[in-house]
Amino acid sequence: MTIAIYGRPTPDNKCPEVFQLLDTLQALQVDILIDGIFYNFLSQFQPLSKDIKKFTGFVDLEGTADFLLSLGGDGTLLETVSLVRSSGLPILGINTGRLGFLASVSKDDIVAAIQNLMENKFTLDQRTLVQVDTENNLFGTLNFALNEINIHGKESSSMITIHTHINGEYLNSYWSDGLIVATPTGSTGYSLSCGGPIVIPDSKSLILTPISPHNLSARPLIISDTDKISLKVESRSKNYRVSLDSRTIKVDNSVIIHIRKADFHIKLVRLEKVNFIETLRNKLLWGIDKRN
Repeated sequence: MTIAIYGRPTPDNKCPEVFQLLDTLQALQVDILIDGIFYNFLSQFQPLSKDIKKFTGFVDLEGTADFLLSLGGDGTLLETVSLVRSSGLPILGINTGRLGFLASVSKDDIVAAIQNLMENKFTLDQRTLVQVDTENNLFGTLNFALNEINIHGKESSSMITIHTHINGEYLNSYWSDGLIVATPTGSTGYSLSCGGPIVIPDSKSLILTPISPHNLSARPLIISDTDKISLKVESRSKNYRVSLDSRTIKVDNSVIIHIRKADFHIKLVRLEKVNFIETLRNKLLWGIDKRN
């Protein structure tokens, strides 16, 4: 078995549990691949085995690794999506950060998590992605997102106007700071902080959540994930920004953004006795009322 490891070079990831992970994998005779930047970071604190190899991107992982471990929070796991792409490589998120809806395995449970992987005590959750299409293919081959596509104006304090069509039919013009198109996975991310609903991950839906709309009647909307969304933006600065999870580019007002469900899914490893409802209770502190 070959396991790849990705993490950010942050203080959270120089914890003893990360090195315990490496020791555990080597004791189980698992081949280890570590992201090159993360490898160099870890090497500052402890010499790494010569048997551990580096990888630099998608090409190194496709058809090579059996699992990809994400060490960090949800932001780190979102970055791994660009490493996996449509390869079908399963991702297991280990939370060395803070909240962690996607990175659901505690760093204290690393050894047990690896044991479950070795014994096939897990299921694979198929998570929907959203894809953006433009006339000039502005995002190239990385035109997809696991959490959300975010349209926002950051050039000035002025609002932008987002003319929105669903399946070719005019829906609304949002006068706002922006608009989020989120997947069910992304419903607990930026969309939630902007008043969007929490959606069960396997729901066949997408969420449109306006960011600080000027009109109070503009509310989040849940649509089918088979629907096609078209966005035309007006702004005083003549451009706006489009973010796909953590990747952002500046876009000219003349560009029409087309958004749809991507043609592939991301596989997230879910260990036994871990489920979305339990994660909601734990992360959002539901059920702690004394009356319960």
